[in-house]
Amino acid sequence: MVKKNKKYFKGPVILFPLFNVRLNVALTFNVKPESETTFPAIVPPNQKNPISNTQPSTDTYAEWDTWETINALKDSLEQYHNVTLVEANEDAFNRFRELQPDIVFNIAEGAYGVSRETQIPAMLDMLQIPYTGSDALTLGICLDKARTKEILSYYGIQNAKFKVADNIDDIKNLSFDFPLMVKPVCEGSSKGIYSSSFVRNEHELYSEVNRITNEYNQSALIEEFLPGREFTIAILGNGSDTRILPIIEIVYDRYPEGIVPLYSYEAKWILDTKESEFDVFDCPANIDPVLEEKIKRIALDTYNILRCKDWSRVDVRLDKNGEPSVIEINPLPGIIPDPTENSSFPKAARVAGMTYEDMINSVLYAAAQRYSMVK
Repeated sequence: MVKKNKKYFKGPVILFPLFNVRLNVALTFNVKPESETTFPAIVPPNQKNPISNTQPSTDTYAEWDTWETINALKDSLEQYHNVTLVEANEDAFNRFRELQPDIVFNIAEGAYGVSRETQIPAMLDMLQIPYTGSDALTLGICLDKARTKEILSYYGIQNAKFKVADNIDDIKNLSFDFPLMVKPVCEGSSKGIYSSSFVRNEHELYSEVNRITNEYNQSALIEEFLPGREFTIAILGNGSDTRILPIIEIVYDRYPEGIVPLYSYEAKWILDTKESEFDVFDCPANIDPVLEEKIKRIALDTYNILRCKDWSRVDVRLDKNGEPSVIEINPLPGIIPDPTENSSFPKAARVAGMTYEDMINSVLYAAAQRYSMVK
């Protein structure tokens, strides 16, 4: 049972036994190849098409999940429902047609290009099968950081000044103030974001744009660097039942000396391991009520403007004036089950008094309510 924390929760406590039916749930996923002994026909998800000559990079499969996460998710759902695994590959469409599940719990990141996260939801929409999480349109927009920023800017949601570059010519006479951030425009899980992504001069800028356009076969997003504190906000639910879980701060003052203050690929997957003492996360964040309310407001506005459903995680950083700016939003948040690992959504859920199983079933319940499948 979820414990109610009035400081963070809005809306009613969800009691999972209130599911008035045992659902047939299909769990769709992509598994990291290193967690599988025999993994057929791997296609790097950052390739634009399956016949691209681009070779897998070090972080190619960072977005995909391990069997540890997939099995923990399956076990959580099986407390109340029947669960069948469906791998998000070329066979998935026919599997869904055969199974005809009541609902799909979707954590698939997909493969083949910048619309990869939309593949499973689009299949399910065509088959008229309900599923958890945001729809294909929202997932496609949110993976494209530039399109996301354009929409947020239209609605007056603060974010860093930016430009998209396809080649070196696009950054000539760039009127931005250094330092800058340079990252792939359509990646998640800190893919493509390294210490070198923090650029201090034109030479470093040219080098990073060249690296990203060549290694990731996509455009580079250039942003003015936000120098303030960084937070991540887990959001759960829909409409009036939407809840903001305890805010997490990444405390860069605790980084090892000489490490650039970014939650980069090196920090997320190399420095931050089960074996390391990488204690840089405060949850709940130590912030005053005024700043807390500003962060929660901009996160919730972002969630609603981009029409997210059931759950998402919003990353926010303070600008030079201490005002919150949105970095990006992830409608398929990471959910590593091991409490010793710094997976933000489960960490915020635990602080809110939820078990991992509570968190997962909250997402399913929110989706089932949205489809009017439960009372």
